[in-house]
Amino acid sequence: MTNAQLLTGHVLTFSDDPFVVPWTDAVRIEEDSAVLIENGRITAIGADAMARGADATRHDYPGHLICPGFVDAHAHYPQTAIIASWGKRLIDWLNTYTFPEEMRFGDPAYAQATSERYLDLLLDHGTTSVASFCTIHPESVDALFTAAAYRNMAVVAGKTCMDRNAPDGLRDTAQSAYDDSKALLQRWHGIGRARYAITPRFSPTSTEDQLAALGALWAEHPDALMQTHLSEQVDEIEWVRGLYPTARDYLDTYEVHGLLGARGLYGHAIHLEPREIDRLREVEGGLVHCPTSNTFIGSGLFDLMGLTSQGLRAGLATDTGGGSSFSMLRSMAAAYEIAQLRGVAVHAAQLLWLATAGSARVLHRQDEIGQIAPGLAADLCVLNLASTPAIAQRHARADDVWDAIFPTIMMGDDRAVADVWVAGQRRT
Repeated sequence: MTNAQLLTGHVLTFSDDPFVVPWTDAVRIEEDSAVLIENGRITAIGADAMARGADATRHDYPGHLICPGFVDAHAHYPQTAIIASWGKRLIDWLNTYTFPEEMRFGDPAYAQATSERYLDLLLDHGTTSVASFCTIHPESVDALFTAAAYRNMAVVAGKTCMDRNAPDGLRDTAQSAYDDSKALLQRWHGIGRARYAITPRFSPTSTEDQLAALGALWAEHPDALMQTHLSEQVDEIEWVRGLYPTARDYLDTYEVHGLLGARGLYGHAIHLEPREIDRLREVEGGLVHCPTSNTFIGSGLFDLMGLTSQGLRAGLATDTGGGSSFSMLRSMAAAYEIAQLRGVAVHAAQLLWLATAGSARVLHRQDEIGQIAPGLAADLCVLNLASTPAIAQRHARADDVWDAIFPTIMMGDDRAVADVWVAGQRRT
């Protein structure tokens, strides 16, 4: 059995969506189990893995949780260096921190260095896949995809397009946004593990001509993704109303220009109108919950349980650098806290789904990542469930395996990540 790897420990698997069926019927942890990896893919689980992997190289993780690598469904890698900057709401955040930093990404060397640092930070925190906005500079897209290919990570990215309400040097045009995005899409989409997302930042920074051009590009390449922002803050929504006076609502500014669809990723989506909810459900668009960002810049409380109960699909994200952590564990903890403020206690099984299979589904990569199942890529995160003294003392009092996992979700960070595997290769 050449290059086969056998990982032993507690193994997390999903059989269904725990926001649709009871989590007890959808999520399972098989204690003292195993995962067999061959040629970069998972080939067996449990007793079958133990039997077939008798001659494999063995990696034992006693008491640890082997779970899918985390999937961060919305981030801004160019904001890596400005994460945790003080005191701003959305519009001021963009003008004070984001736009000055993004100006630097026309320098390929700077873009490359930031890409390398960012992806290594993700891997340190157990994240093996991400969907990221880049900047208006094609160099920023090339840098991220190049760095991801070197690490064999499954990454979604796209050139951010803006032709108004942005500084000189950070604006393109409707035509150049179309041309640059098309060239980048043709260069990267479907090459190795790279997938392209057409990326209007949000309606306030795009004219109707630019949104229409990007909608036309998506119609020409319907297998690509489209990522943007939607209804993040109430003052942003008022701004959109002023810029698009004939639109029925915020979502309509995308819809009328061909930017609403199943392969669309709509970040934040906090303050949705009933029509917007109905349309997103009808087209099966993907919502992306960004909890640490929503609290850090004061955006509001995403209605996770309410929206999923109405049939909408949701993933989870850090939204760095508006989000205040690179850790999907911290994002899970913040999602729990926000749901508590809305009167609902989200179960650990549901949080883990959001950070893995749920995010993979909104990225339309569920056949490759986000679960531990035969045939899928061996992108795995191994969590030490007693990684710090504070977590260990709580873990020691656990009544069952879920009670043992929850303290790591709430208090864990990169110290909880014992190992990361990407496409069957152990990160060293």
